[in-house]
Amino acid sequence: MNKGAKIGVAAVATAMLAVAGYGAYNIAGALTGSDAASAAKPRTVVAEPPTAEQAAAAAKEFLDAWAKGDVMAAGRLTDAPDAATAALTAFQDKVKPSAVHLTAGGPTSFPSPSASAGAKSSAPAAPSASASASTAAAPTGVPLSFKASMEFAETGTPWAYDGILGLVKMSDGKAAVHWVPSVIHPHLGAGETIAVKPVYGTPGTVTDRNGKPLGGFPSLTGVLDRFKTQAPQGGSPEDAGSGVLISPDSGSGAPEKLFTIKEPKPVPALKLTLDATLQQAAEAAVAEQSKGGTRPASLVAIEPSTGYILAFANAPATGQNRAFSGATAPGSTMKVVTTAALLEAGVTPSTPVACPATTMVTGRPVANDFPDARPNNTFADDFTQSCNTAFIEKGAAVLKPDTLPKIAKDVFGLGLEWKTGLSNFDTKIPTESNMAGAASEFIGQGKVQTNPLGMASVAATVQSGVFKMPVLVPGMEQKPAARQLSGDVLGNLRTLMTQTAKSGTAAEPMAGIPGAAAKTGTAEVDGKDTNSWFTAYRGNLAVAAEVEGGLHGAQSAGPAVAKLLRIGNG
Repeated sequence: MNKGAKIGVAAVATAMLAVAGYGAYNIAGALTGSDAASAAKPRTVVAEPPTAEQAAAAAKEFLDAWAKGDVMAAGRLTDAPDAATAALTAFQDKVKPSAVHLTAGGPTSFPSPSASAGAKSSAPAAPSASASASTAAAPTGVPLSFKASMEFAETGTPWAYDGILGLVKMSDGKAAVHWVPSVIHPHLGAGETIAVKPVYGTPGTVTDRNGKPLGGFPSLTGVLDRFKTQAPQGGSPEDAGSGVLISPDSGSGAPEKLFTIKEPKPVPALKLTLDATLQQAAEAAVAEQSKGGTRPASLVAIEPSTGYILAFANAPATGQNRAFSGATAPGSTMKVVTTAALLEAGVTPSTPVACPATTMVTGRPVANDFPDARPNNTFADDFTQSCNTAFIEKGAAVLKPDTLPKIAKDVFGLGLEWKTGLSNFDTKIPTESNMAGAASEFIGQGKVQTNPLGMASVAATVQSGVFKMPVLVPGMEQKPAARQLSGDVLGNLRTLMTQTAKSGTAAEPMAGIPGAAAKTGTAEVDGKDTNSWFTAYRGNLAVAAEVEGGLHGAQSAGPAVAKLLRIGNG
């Protein structure tokens, strides 16, 4: 494990032991003299600043000790010897320069707070009364510059940078370096590590699957920046170079490369799974149905045969990637999964399943998008008309509380941990303790949370018959689902979605699109306009969209999906 130079508890503790041993030796020796009491008295920072001559002399002495590798001596020349010695030791061990050259400069000024934040620097802070306190409110003291030049055996080019020391006056009348992590490098802050680590080449360009550039698409701006600045998936050690990096100890956030020691092998243009033609249509569809970005919306298109993500778009284009990371109820689009469970439980499209005007769920009435009761409905009618009450009552009669979460995960991959190449929210369908709690999930309400990525994958699984984990980077591992639907169940499910596109709730947006199969969704939101959902497939293309406050699924999300299905995939 490659650990860098950081201000950590373990490292400081090690240094404290070392310094404590040194101090004990000197104190023990000093006990024979008349000044034992003064020798044991700790140095503290005083308010009075050092003179210019004192500051310059102390800075030079500190830099000379560090350059010679005498980190104990350098640590003693700071106002926090334990922390300084530990950090300088870690720097030697983890950066391993073959030679260190440090040259004292002259008076300078501390960076402004905004400049410091922009450069990730940690300027020397105002000293406190305690010698061990190395972080305070604002930089004070006497700021002096220095130049650093580090040599490495692997390269003839030295790593050069400018640094700043803050000099304070101590209670013994001498000057000392105020210790903060930025003494080592101006960009090093608390909670960060500096070390030599492998670095990989990054692609100069990112293209779609056909080699077309992907610049200019609003929803992809941040994505392209990320792929250009981070190592592509699967980089081999043979391709790696090395460099000096600052990394956050938390593990979140990208490291900052300060210096390249060995250049990595060049990387060709990175091809994503996206299709530029469909991406352009997705951007236009989302912009239109979001009314120019005034209401949030998102869309995802997937190739069922491969699981490749062909397009995704968001409104607004900046901020959260709703298409991948949204976590809201999908409404009746979840009935595709519930229907698979009901078909496996023995229900058929021709099974009589009445559609009451209302039914009760956890003490609350649930109605349909139409006011009348339809007692003579078959299950096919219930699906194509999207009858909530029929799904709730039939589900309660033949399913168990854990049936929907199980089939969602085992057949459709919902609930597995997805690795798409970008951050994404994995669909959540909690297992309820009783049927009353599970009933809302049958119609995509309750505690169900997902996004267009999840629901586009549901449609893709129905189209292909096999769950293929969606990915954005070709070659990424795609975990399979545990099982597939039987031929009869799959065939009936496809027929029901096709009928819905032809003559059911999805008929209007799917008009004129041959071979389309679809399911609408209207998600209830307390006190707000309902959210519009739609998932569909045609040939080797599956698409899902959501529009917040877009009302019925066929009104907003449906037209967005239709725009891509009309183009098709190949």
